[in-house]
Formats: sequence, C-alpha cells, structure tokens
Amino acid sequence: MPQVYTKLKPQFENIIFEQDDNKMIVNFGPQHPSSHGQLRLILELDGEKVIKATPDIGYLHRGIEKLAENMIYNEFMPTTDRLDYTSATSNNYAFAHGVETLLDIKIPRRAQVIRTILLELNRIISHIFFIAVHGMDVGALSMFLYCFKTREYGLDLIEDYCGARLTHNAIRIGGVPLDLPLGWCDGLKKFITETHQTVALIEGLLDENRIWKGRLENVGTISQEMAKTWGMSGIMLRATGIAYDIRKEEPYELYDELDFDIPITDSGDSYGRYKLYMQEIKESIRILEQLIEMYPKTDNLLMAKAPDYISSPKEDIMTQNYALMQHFVLVTQGMRPPKGEVYAPTESPKGELGFFIHSEGNPYPHRVKIKAPSFYHIGALQDLLIDHYLADVVTIIGSTNAVFGEVDR
Repeated sequence: MPQVYTKLKPQFENIIFEQDDNKMIVNFGPQHPSSHGQLRLILELDGEKVIKATPDIGYLHRGIEKLAENMIYNEFMPTTDRLDYTSATSNNYAFAHGVETLLDIKIPRRAQVIRTILLELNRIISHIFFIAVHGMDVGALSMFLYCFKTREYGLDLIEDYCGARLTHNAIRIGGVPLDLPLGWCDGLKKFITETHQTVALIEGLLDENRIWKGRLENVGTISQEMAKTWGMSGIMLRATGIAYDIRKEEPYELYDELDFDIPITDSGDSYGRYKLYMQEIKESIRILEQLIEMYPKTDNLLMAKAPDYISSPKEDIMTQNYALMQHFVLVTQGMRPPKGEVYAPTESPKGELGFFIHSEGNPYPHRVKIKAPSFYHIGALQDLLIDHYLADVVTIIGSTNAVFGEVDR
C-alpha cells in the first residue's frame, strides 16, 4: 500500500507539540464494581496520583421527585424504598414523618415503639452491609461472609414483620400497618446476641490489622471546614469531630426518651469512619434493648386517629358504614392535606435524609424535594480524591457509603 503523509498547515509548521507521558485521563465507572452504582469519575492522573477528579452522575435516570408529585401520598410510599435499598425502612419513615408533620397528627405510642425498633434494626443491617462491602473493596474478603451471615438474621426479622427483605414498605403515614408478631422480640434478642459476637469478631480481625490500617489510615481525610462546605452529615460529618445527629438535635419518635451516645472522632480519615460505624452498631443495640422493655407497656393502637387523613381500624371499616365510605375515598382519591410546606429531617444510616413537601391542598403534593446524604458526599469527591493514589480511590468511595438510588433523583 502507498504510504500517506500528512503535511502540516503553514501556520503550524513552527509549533513544537509537547506530550507529558506521565499524565492521563481515565474513566472510573459508570460500569465498575467499586463505584457502588452508576458513578462515573473522570480522573486526571499524574503517574498514579489523582490531580483532578470530576464526579459525573445521572446515569440512573430516576426522576423520583417528579414521580412523587404525580402520586397520591400513600401511593408514593413503596417508591421511597428504592432511595437507599440497603435501609429501606429509613426512607419509608422519612417520607411518612414529613407528611405527618404537614398534617400535624399524633402517632400512638405503640406505633412509635415499633417504628423506632425498625429504624434501629435497619441501621444495624445497613452498617453491617457497609462493613461487608467496604472490606471486600479493600481486600478483606472474609468480612463479606461474616457480615452477610449476621445481616441475613436481621433481614429474617424484617421479613417476619412485613414480608419483604429488601424493599420493606414497613411504615405507613400515621403509624404502622401491623403489630409485632408473637415472639418477635425474642428473635430480636437472639439477633442482638449474634450481632455482639459479629462485632467482636470484626474488631478482632480488623482494628489492629496492619494491612487494613495501612489502606485506611490518613486516606480520604476530611477537615471540619470541608465537611461544612459540602453539607456533609452522618458519620462523614461526625468523623471530623462534630457531634451532630438529628436524633439528638431535632428528636423524633422516642429518641428524646432513650439513653444513647453519639460516637465521634477527630481523625477525619477512612479508618475513623470505619470505627464510627462499629460504635454506632453498639449504640443501636443499646437503643433496641430499651425499646424491647418499652413495648409490652404500650396500648394496642397502631394508627393515628385522624379521620380526614387516616383510615379507621379494620374492625370499624368492616362494621361501620361511614368508616367504610371514608376508607374508600382515601384509597381511591387520596387525602387532602392543608396548604403549606414543611421540611422534616431524619437521621438515616448514611446521614441527614429529609423531605421538603409543598402542599396546595390537593391529593397530590405540589412539590417534593429530597435531601439525601449520598448526593453531597459524592460531590465532595472532587476535593477529597486530590493527591491520593489511584488505589486509594476505591477505599475513599467505599468509605462514603454512598448509594446511587438517592443520588440520581
């Protein structure tokens, strides 16, 4: 074949083209097992060191906030499961809490106890899942097996209550759909014992493991200024030494009656965040033990008494004509909350999860906006990854514990 030569245009003949062989741009994701979802990171590398990082989101195409504006309030509840599928009940509760704040209704104490039990059980399951996946990311493969065994026992309890293991739909606006099954608290006590054993096992394997500490210590260090600038919350914030937890600052349900601590550390690095996850599991166990004692002392009411917004108990629906008519209207047409707007924050396992709801008095919310912690933590990667090596990128992404169901909204 004849050789082809390309002649430069005259204006470019005297230009010297330089190329730096040490620098390159790589795409980390969106199809990558360590990106924890549909995250695309555009990384500019100098050798193996990151000098620029650009998170690129939107590959999941959720549109969940617009879906909320086209569903009646109760109809949207199962959709909230998909926000953070590792802790579905916390999403159910956050939306229910927002609507209940808008309606200004009082939740029965028994329902509050059950809700708080489910929230803290959910927190343990989510934190155990984080340790499992984070350990696998970094190379501690045994963690995945040990943690998943305990997580399965927790999911058995969730399934016994609501029939589902991943997307729970376990909470209703105004209360809970079901009472705890007979003997359920005994199963919860066994799970607490199992969790204690698993926590001791994990700490024995990882706390002083020199490979684990070498991969996590001084990696992904966050300062208090960075945490505040990026609006971080949850463990990402508390690992910088700021003791901020919605359960203490703006208590909801029974948290103002419960005795528990907020673990903090000032290390700010990935190892400090790992330690906080382990400590929070222990605090959730403390909370569950107190709630188990509270449960038998409550009455049998599971749903709030608010006929304009909440259906009557099943016994009334089956025996009273007005209750049946009211139930029919609420199911087919939906409730009509008062006009107004509200923002109600909650402390999900990953940080501050809150729903802003604007009502025009119609069965459909006029506007819904979700404040999800993973969105802010993924945004911070553009500052957090700088001057770290490519091998540390996986560790740092994992330590944020981000889930993309609540990023691409």
